[in-house]
Amino acid sequence: MMADIDAELIEAGRTLFAGEWRFVYAAPSIAVLPPMGPTEVAFAGRSNVGKSSLINSLTGRNNLARTSHTPGRTQELIFFEGPQKAGLRLVDMPGYGYAQAPKTKVAAWTALIHKFLQGRASLARVYVLIDARHGLKDVDQDVLKTLDKAAVSYQLVLTKADQVKATELQVRINETEAALAKHPAAFPEVLATSSRSGTGMAELRAAMARLLQERGS
Repeated sequence: MMADIDAELIEAGRTLFAGEWRFVYAAPSIAVLPPMGPTEVAFAGRSNVGKSSLINSLTGRNNLARTSHTPGRTQELIFFEGPQKAGLRLVDMPGYGYAQAPKTKVAAWTALIHKFLQGRASLARVYVLIDARHGLKDVDQDVLKTLDKAAVSYQLVLTKADQVKATELQVRINETEAALAKHPAAFPEVLATSSRSGTGMAELRAAMARLLQERGS
């Protein structure tokens, strides 16, 4: 859980998200993606896993990402940017795996992410959000395989950690990290977060700050 992360990176992460973040673009299809520019990190996960809440918590904006969508309705890639000096763009991806015709919707999401990843040199990492109460599901495993094939770096983030007892959460983290050993593109460490309590947000911001440092941004 990056417990050994240093104070310098924590501060770099805080500074990264200290400025004003704003919505900049919604792409309903790959054909109309915004031009590549700042380093991009994308957020993926099952519907209702808490992607929008996480983005709001990260940026300190309660209503930056809309949290009231009907599950599965949105099939757009939503782009957010901070101050120009931040050099970072957040991409909110459509949720997958919701109850209505899941095979059809997962197939559509898979096609979307495949196309998004092809030639998107500005995309540095995908954060795959997993509900800490439920752990990895088969539909998540399918998405991880998709990311493996695309050879894009990704990291798993447990959400809603405040709704799980500490001992159970540690078991979930251990299980998830063990499962990641089978996925070559996965970052080996799992982050546990709570948008409600703020748990793990400093570490997630620091992870992005480190990513930018590694890319020389």
